[in-house]
Amino acid sequence: MDFPLFIRQRLKELKTEQRDLATAARVTESYISQLLTGKKAPPAPERTEIYVRMETFLRLPAGKLAHLADLQRKEVLKRKLAAPPAPLFKEMRELILRKCVAAKKHSIEAIFEKEPFGALERLVAQKLLDVVQRMAEEELEDETWLPLVARLSGRSYEQLRVIALEFLETDIFNVSAENSVTFLDPLIESWDIDLATFGMEIVLNRRLAPGHRKRFEFVEREAAAADEEAGFQAFLQDPSLKGDATAEEIEFLKKLRFARKRPTALYYYRELQNLRDPLHFRPVSTEEKTT
Repeated sequence: MDFPLFIRQRLKELKTEQRDLATAARVTESYISQLLTGKKAPPAPERTEIYVRMETFLRLPAGKLAHLADLQRKEVLKRKLAAPPAPLFKEMRELILRKCVAAKKHSIEAIFEKEPFGALERLVAQKLLDVVQRMAEEELEDETWLPLVARLSGRSYEQLRVIALEFLETDIFNVSAENSVTFLDPLIESWDIDLATFGMEIVLNRRLAPGHRKRFEFVEREAAAADEEAGFQAFLQDPSLKGDATAEEIEFLKKLRFARKRPTALYYYRELQNLRDPLHFRPVSTEEKTT
């Protein structure tokens, strides 16, 4: 059954209103309204407790809404992947450059201008987004952290919870101005990168991040033997996601390793589409063919 339709019918059965559901879920009434009209896709079940609260209020079995949301998210993602991604918007690039350490700012800006949304810009944007998303996910249910961020961004607690749910879903191709103002700007103090090794150092706001300094090194190494990810197994077992994936593609996906995060089946589906997209690869030169 359709996710919004199911909730609307349940509200009618219980003779209750959207605003009561919003209060129980600790989000804004506007957000619930947009969920129930299909203007917003439901958030990922593994990233939020909103479904637990909604199921309790609606007197539903545990996991019912999460299951319906997961089915709808798969359909939305398939439609989304059919369209080409848009590059970073101007304000996002300006924020990245503004947070860059002064000694590197001009050289980094020159590289960005020479190759708009090229490899370096995507790398930096992705790492900054990863760090802030990880922190937001860890602190989403914290009773002191979210109100503090809300005050810094001039929003209410309920508004920030809604923005946080959307922020956890975004990527570097779809990050919005609201994402930048609410999370990236107040949380990131500065960043630096070694253009020889591409090692990065990100300094976070001390008031909002206990471990305020993050370092990342990029080292090439062979993937160690390990058990398959649960998300990868689920991907293989779902024909709507696995589709006509070849043995070579499956072997590539199987070798992907993750230090802290546990990828879902949808992640592997999306990675498969990226692997097949010619826009993500350049032709092999004659010199490379002969080496």
